[in-house]
Formats: sequence, structure tokens, C-alpha cells
Amino acid sequence: MKILPLLGVGVVGLVAACAPLTSPEVARLLDRDGTIVTRGEGPENARPNACYARDVTPAVIETVTEQIIVQPPELGADGTVRAPAVFRTETSQRIVQARNDLWFETPCEAQTSPEFIAAVQRALAVRGVYRGPVTGVMDLRTRRAIRQYQRPQGLNSGVLSLAAARLLGLAVWDPDAAAVRGGAAQG
Repeated sequence: MKILPLLGVGVVGLVAACAPLTSPEVARLLDRDGTIVTRGEGPENARPNACYARDVTPAVIETVTEQIIVQPPELGADGTVRAPAVFRTETSQRIVQARNDLWFETPCEAQTSPEFIAAVQRALAVRGVYRGPVTGVMDLRTRRAIRQYQRPQGLNSGVLSLAAARLLGLAVWDPDAAAVRGGAAQG
């Protein structure tokens, strides 16, 4: 049958099309909540070996619809309406809150290492914000706990910031030390 070879080529092509397009300099991961996590890319003053997350808060836009009187009603001497008022509808939009792009440094191994994620889960559990099994998986429950822990510090994100990781007392990736030593460093 000639369909099988074509099917095989189609499957290989589909797998190749779905493969991540990353370069050695920049690795990207789109988090489930829309936060972009990168290595080698970040704000203007980004350190080249550091990992950053970009949390985008969309703008809040308000739509206002008003009825503007074009012609007032025509009233008779006895107060009856001879001709109704004429109105025009005007709709306008205004930005209530501007879009906000927030870059923050993250521990590089936080997205890939089950051991690090398990340590995050344990640290959050000790502080009473994570109530679940220690699985080493960055699941929704873990992201919610991270968000709950970071919110009082001014960061409303389910991606662990480097500052929060340090506050949790975790050994975190130090990209500058790693670049100097040529390997993984804890700091």
C-alpha cells in the first residue's frame, strides 16, 4: 500500500514541526499562566547567563456608551410631548490601567529539576502555603502556592523569582559563579 509511506512522512513532518525552535543562546518556555521564562534573554540590563521570566499584565480598557441629546423633545403648552427627543449614541474606550511588562530573575533550574521543585514544595509547605504531596512536579497546586507566597512581596506570578527562592532558603543557581567556574554552582 502506498498510503503507509506517506503517513510515515507526514508523522515525521508533524513531529519536526512541533519540535522546539531554540538556539543555544536563548531557551524559552511559555508558562501555563502566560509568563515567558528565558535564559540569555531579558530586560536591557540582563546578565547573559541568568534566567528571567516576563510577566505580562494586559491593559484594562473601559468601554463607555452614552446617549447624547441631539434635539430636545418638543412639548405642547399643556406639557404633552409633540415630538420625542432625538438622541445619538456615542461609544468610546479608554485605558483604565496600562499594560505592564515585568521582568524578574528566576532560578535557572526551577523549571527542569524535580529535586529543586520538591525543595520548593517542602519550603512552601513549612510556611503553610503549599498543601499537597511533594512530587517534584511543577503542577498547578505548586504554582498557586508560589503565587500566594510571592504576592505579599509585590509579585503576582506562579513562576518562582530568584528573590523568593532566596527568601525560602533554597540553594539556587548562581549564573555568574557558574560562568567563572565553568559548571553548576550553588549560592
